[in-house]
Amino acid sequence: MATPVASRFFTVRSAAPGRGFSATRVRASTTLRTPATRHVAPSVNGLGMFQSRSALALGKSTKLSFTSTSKKEAIARKPTVTVQATANAVPVPAEPVKEPAKGVKIAPALFAIAVGLIVRYVVPIPVGITTQAWQLLSIFLATITGLVAGPLPVGAWAFCGVTVAVVTKTITFQQAYSAYLNDVIWLIVIAFFFARGFVKTGLGDRVATLFVKFLGKSTLGLAYGLTVSEAIIAPAMPSTTARAGGVYLPIISSLAENAGSKPNDPSARKLGAFLIQAQLQCAGASSALFMTAAAQNMLSIKLGQEVAGITIASPWMTWLKGACVPALACLLITPALLYYVFPPDIKDTPEAPAIADKRLKEMGPLSRDEKVVCGVMGSALVLWMTGDVVGISAPVTAMLGLCAFLLFGVLQWQDCLKETAAWDTLSWFAVLISMSSMLNQLGVVKFFSDSVAAVLATASLGSFQCFLILNIVYFVLHYLFASQTAQVASMAPAFVAMQIASGVNPIMAIFAISYNTNLFGGLSHYASGQSAAYFGKGYVTLPDYFKLGGMFGFLNFGLFFGLGIVVVEDHRLALELPLLALALGGERIDEAAVAVVAARYTLERLYLRFAAEEEAPADASNEGTTAK
Repeated sequence: MATPVASRFFTVRSAAPGRGFSATRVRASTTLRTPATRHVAPSVNGLGMFQSRSALALGKSTKLSFTSTSKKEAIARKPTVTVQATANAVPVPAEPVKEPAKGVKIAPALFAIAVGLIVRYVVPIPVGITTQAWQLLSIFLATITGLVAGPLPVGAWAFCGVTVAVVTKTITFQQAYSAYLNDVIWLIVIAFFFARGFVKTGLGDRVATLFVKFLGKSTLGLAYGLTVSEAIIAPAMPSTTARAGGVYLPIISSLAENAGSKPNDPSARKLGAFLIQAQLQCAGASSALFMTAAAQNMLSIKLGQEVAGITIASPWMTWLKGACVPALACLLITPALLYYVFPPDIKDTPEAPAIADKRLKEMGPLSRDEKVVCGVMGSALVLWMTGDVVGISAPVTAMLGLCAFLLFGVLQWQDCLKETAAWDTLSWFAVLISMSSMLNQLGVVKFFSDSVAAVLATASLGSFQCFLILNIVYFVLHYLFASQTAQVASMAPAFVAMQIASGVNPIMAIFAISYNTNLFGGLSHYASGQSAAYFGKGYVTLPDYFKLGGMFGFLNFGLFFGLGIVVVEDHRLALELPLLALALGGERIDEAAVAVVAARYTLERLYLRFAAEEEAPADASNEGTTAK
């Protein structure tokens, strides 16, 4: 039988708007189901909850409910709080709650600063590089090291880095923030707002659910339905993280839970783990298929053009022509291969179409806002494809689309202000691009690219071998980065320059690095925003994440560089498409042959646009003709 053992008055101080603090005398009686009678004093845990010390030891609590009043009224009412705890052991005092660490993480910060100081004062300045350029390089490397080590959030560390560059008079304030005038930076920011429009209206959810309804009878069909739907909405929703967290993760979680597949549980392998990995590993192909499918695509094209000193005609269509064959091959092969190497326990999902159909009925017909999003994004795609013809650039098209969203009320300006990821990206992207552009102007990028090209030349490597080696190195280096866009901003210009110096066609070098950036988004649980979101759900263990990430990352790399790269050798076009025939062939040889012919035609057209080598003057014996 429980026996009250103690009653005690104590004072609670609470803040009431416009009244300051009011004190309330509270009587607490504590009941212990223990052989011995023990007085237990209550305590406050800071969350509107009262806990006795014995209850704290057991993790038990009781809520306090009272109305803030004046001191006189509060004392007169004497509200009573009863705390009951059941214990079989001697109660122990609660440990104080530790506040989260604030400010910089000392060890990562010292490491990043040490890198910069060693480069600046220990490594000799190469001949041909000015002191200003070398000092900027040291600050840039310290900034990049900090982005990897993480002493502060990315935006905060980048701001500190550029501040050091300005304070030391390495660059001027105007040079430090010149990238804010870069139109591609603003195109990336607006892409975040487009993604918010898709999530807010539920259009992305509707499209994905529609594919589940028609393709979701089996687990493999379910995976294909989700991945194909992402490829369709990708060009109009240019954020892989928003697609993952706002559309596909909720759908996958719902399907898995309905099938009895729970995160952080052995049942995760029933369905959830397979769908998570299928969606993640195919996301790279969806992002690489269209130039506007990911923020890093537009940035890499812009930086590559600046380094090469060229302008790519019709970049949206040129991108699509180069990516269509390998991206579709990745989308075709990845779910099937994953089904073989990482099979789900549940093979059939007959209830999934019914669940999707019910969900679609709950959504009802297309809402006004969804129709507006369809119309605006359809118009934007047309302008992105025909921008050079009509004279409207991709950033201006994005601006028009955002204006339409605001005018029709799909988005409110407050929605844009709350999109903190967009403004954070604007701040640190602009800083990195400004510093990278200055390094290019000061000749640092050209110096190192020429040096690497000379080393590769001494190894008697041809342009294609150099091209392949540099792209593999760029791919593997992503294990050091937690952001695809950060790697593009810091390393893409140098790798494009090194390829060009090795004799690779400039446009081929730009597009190869741009496609490559999408392929390593699933290498690890920290490789990208979408990867972190999927891993955080808890369906896939960390060892499986690294194993599958490496396997399918290099598979996608092989498909892109085996099917999508045009190899120019001896001034003749050589197109290698064996894997495409293998993937599409099977017993349907005629269809495979047609597919190969179509792919060859597409890549030949692509070659004429962006892979033709510069005409070289022939010998006098050839009567001034040019080699083709």
